[in-house]
Amino acid sequence: MLPEPTMLAVLVVIAFLSGIGITAVGPGGIFITVALFALTDVSSSVVAGTAMTTFVFTGILGSLTYLRSGELRTQSGQRLAALVTIPSVVGAVVGALVNTILSDALFGFMLTGFTMLVGASIVYREQQGLGSKWSFRIDSTVGVVVFGSLGFAIGVLGGLLGVGGPVIAVPLLVVVGVSMLDALAAAQVQSVFLSAFAASTYLMQGAVSIPLAVAIGIPELLGVVVGWRVAHHIEPARLKLALGGVLVAAGFALLFP
Repeated sequence: MLPEPTMLAVLVVIAFLSGIGITAVGPGGIFITVALFALTDVSSSVVAGTAMTTFVFTGILGSLTYLRSGELRTQSGQRLAALVTIPSVVGAVVGALVNTILSDALFGFMLTGFTMLVGASIVYREQQGLGSKWSFRIDSTVGVVVFGSLGFAIGVLGGLLGVGGPVIAVPLLVVVGVSMLDALAAAQVQSVFLSAFAASTYLMQGAVSIPLAVAIGIPELLGVVVGWRVAHHIEPARLKLALGGVLVAAGFALLFP
């Protein structure tokens, strides 16, 4: 069931802005999860399941946009996408299964903490001018292990909290030496498979609201195209600072719904 018209309009606006964030800087899908949790009366499982369902389609469209701009046409870009995607599928199912045994209160606590942590870390790193702390080659044994492990961890967190892959993948990949655009491109591919397996798990348990997914999914897709253009025309550091601040604010808002 859909919320009343005013609340639905708010969700549509948030979904559009969320789509921009997904392809512009990565952490964008989390706004969908936060909005559904704070503004609707559905259970935490339905929040995560519905959000993950929309991320399947944003991931497909996001992948196509970055394929068009060339990041996913290179051998290194395709290899990176595969390394973080394949392990994330297993992690996503694990996370989704764990979510079903969480209480709404615990889910809310974890979502709030994660939202604030991501936002604070983005702001801190940008203000301090911190670049990549490590650098790993994707064609080395160590690189395969590192990126594969990151992929699994991203999958677990994404499936558990219903926040999608890019919100976790992009910051982590940048920290280990991947360029912003390459990280965004790989995260879109990962999002397709991570979200699909997690969403399927929720769907089999009846924890997906199709009307809500359609209502927020369409504006979210429009935002994805806008965000891709933004990523190629605006300095990412400025966008990340603004996004980090909003994430921290969203975390505080969850404390007092």
